[in-house]
Order: sequence, then structure tokens, then C-alpha cells
Amino acid sequence: MLRDRAITALNSSLSLPQALEAVRPHLLELAQADSMALCIMEITHSLHFQWLVPGHRIPILEEYASLVDHDFFRAPIFARPQTVIRDSEILSRREYERSLICQRSRELEPRIEHIMAVLLPIRPGFFAALALYRNRPRAYSSQNAAVLASLTAHWMNTVRNCSDVQDVTIGTRLIEELYRRTDAAILIVEPPHREVLRSSHATVLLERWFTPSDLHSSGLPLPLKERLDALVRMDPDARLDKNVWVSLHADGYRTVRFIELPNPEGPRRWALLMHEIPISIPLPAEMKRKLTPREVTIATCLLRNWTNKQIADELKRSLHTVKTHVRNLLDKLGVDGRADLLYQAARLNKPV
Repeated sequence: MLRDRAITALNSSLSLPQALEAVRPHLLELAQADSMALCIMEITHSLHFQWLVPGHRIPILEEYASLVDHDFFRAPIFARPQTVIRDSEILSRREYERSLICQRSRELEPRIEHIMAVLLPIRPGFFAALALYRNRPRAYSSQNAAVLASLTAHWMNTVRNCSDVQDVTIGTRLIEELYRRTDAAILIVEPPHREVLRSSHATVLLERWFTPSDLHSSGLPLPLKERLDALVRMDPDARLDKNVWVSLHADGYRTVRFIELPNPEGPRRWALLMHEIPISIPLPAEMKRKLTPREVTIATCLLRNWTNKQIADELKRSLHTVKTHVRNLLDKLGVDGRADLLYQAARLNKPV
């Protein structure tokens, strides 16, 4: 029940601070923690970070810039992204108590006695680190870690969606901003099939993509209506890698990203963001830097819409080896699947 409440809270807003405030009480009770914080990190030529702390202040995080070189969690979580790590797994109790972070937290109050954290890869060069803190000397258990791990994919989805929205709505709301842009293709739909808003460029794409026989009586294209109907029926876990629709055509890929919009005063609405991607989409340099040469080759094949068997035949490798490479590279890039790889690569090549 608490986990369901936490997932609902994560999806309650497209403002990351508001989502953090909403999920805080449920997550702290679920993981038996006293406080939490989310560190947003962008790695370009140097590391840029921002701590978001819902609830009470955590004074030591306000001094993090001077303590970052003493953060004993940084290396372990970057070495094992999406893996929940507890302080007891990387330091002895004596080593922890001698650390500058522990000593400084005791001076500032509240005392931080135990930490549990996980790195969330959002897209190349952009990460979030979620940390839970205990003020009492009782170590986090493997069960506590498992609870947090079960929510990792939802956290990644929330941060990614909030970030995507923030990128296009600086100073204004998502719908208003996208609707004003002449190149924006967006549909706002209230399930089951009531269209609320359509930008002019969305009309252009829909007329190019679909024939009159493809349309539902509501005016929505049947493939998009069927995907939306399926998403509405799914629980949040099942939705994670199903929110991008991709169709391959001779002139390129046609993609639609489905984003559930918070609406506390009535039924939930969905934004359908539509894009056209050239058939030969290059692998962005930001993604390439994260991968081995072999993974770069396979990622390039994925962007050509090759199947695992086609890739295996081309590279003279076993199907099992190719599947392993695909799984590893998707994890490294922090994408949910092939469709999301296309979407994120297009986004980085030509930011939305």
C-alpha cells in the first residue's frame, strides 16, 4: 500500500520539487528513514550539482560543495548505477565515524548515522542521486534496500519527465509553451478519447501520417488511441517502457511520447508529443562517450531499427552476446528500451 502511494505521489506533478514533497512521507515510512534528498547532476566539462531537499533542512548538504571530494558514496554509485548501496557495504562502522561527512553532520545536526543511496542515469551527462538518511545508529537492511530498488525505475521516469517538461516550459506551463511554438506537435487528450487541445503542427503531422480510414470516430488515429487506452489500463510498473510509440516508414521514424499530466481537479489528461526522426539517425556524441566501441556499433544498428538477429548476423556474434550488449548499453544510457533510445537520440541531436 505504501509503495502504491509512493508511485502515485511520484506521478502527481511535473514539477520535481512538488513530486519530492508529495512522495517524501510515503518513502520515509516505506524505507524507515528520517530524511531524504535528491542531487541533480550534469556532467559536461565539469560536475554541476543541485540538491533538492523536501521537508526539513539537511545542513550538511548546504556545505556539500566543500565536502564533495570526501563523499565516499560517489565512486560506488557511479560504478553501479541503478543499484541501491548502503554505507555498511562500503565502509566499516569505524571508517564511517572517522569520515569528514559523519563528523561534520554531528557538528551541524541532525546527526547522520546511516546513508542509503542510488544513482539514477537519466540521459547521457545527466544523473540524479537519491539519498536516504537515518539519524539513529541502526544500519539499513537488505530489505530496506530492496524496497528502494523496487522504485528506482519510477524515480528515473519522474526525473526524466519533469526534466523534459522543464526544458520546454521555462517560465510557463507545458501546454501553453508548446502550443505557442509553431514547430511543436502536441495533442492533449482526456481519456478515453476526448481531444482537448491540438497544436497546428500536430494537425500537419497527423494528416501526413494517417489516412481518414485510420481515424477513430473521435478524430484520434486508431494506433494512438489504442496505445493510450492500453496505458490508461496499465499499472505504473507496466507503463515504464511503453510510453513511446514508434512507427518506421521509408522517410524515417514517427514517434509519439505519451506523458500523463497531473490534474488534481478532474480526470487525468495526457500529452502526446509527436516527432519525425530521419531514417538514418546518428548516435549522439554524449551517448557515444558512455559506451565501448562494440556497444557503439550495436547502438548504431539499433538506431537503424535492426533486430537482434540482424545485428548478430552482421557482426558474426551469437544472439545471446548481442542481447547482453543491448541490455548493457541501454542501462548505461539510462533509457527504457529501443523506442526510448530513438527518442533520446533524436532529442540530443536536435533538442526538443
